[in-house]
Amino acid sequence: MEVYHASTMVVESPDTTHSRAFLDFGPGFYVTILQDQAVKYGARFTNRGKEAFLNTYELADDLSKCKVIEFKRYDEAWLDFVTECRQGRIVGDYDVVIGGIANDKVFRTVDLYFAGDISKEECLRRLIFEEPNNQICIRSQQVLNECLTFKSSQRL
Repeated sequence: MEVYHASTMVVESPDTTHSRAFLDFGPGFYVTILQDQAVKYGARFTNRGKEAFLNTYELADDLSKCKVIEFKRYDEAWLDFVTECRQGRIVGDYDVVIGGIANDKVFRTVDLYFAGDISKEECLRRLIFEEPNNQICIRSQQVLNECLTFKSSQRL
């Protein structure tokens, strides 16, 4: 399947070592199946006067040899996982984590929960109506090397 990653540079050889800490699914290399989502993410760079590139890859369809967890909706399992990862704790020994990204609206709700301003139940009640977008976090360098192939890059 084709996946996308927006960056300030062409990323022909992705790695897990340059990941920022405290992300939704922990450190790893993040891609999405939604080209439009990646382009919008790239605008965060161009809006700050930086160059942005849309990197396109082929991700192997068969990840059956990998340890994968997928969150199909914003639910308690997703919230608990993101909460732990955002606090810098690595959850599980997953090679690949798939699920919704905490976009601006979702992030505001999750932020209220993190701050203790709303309960978990209220957070989940607000999130139930949100349609998850897509992010795939590849946490394993071996999986990156074996299952992700660089195809092209274009300046945004």
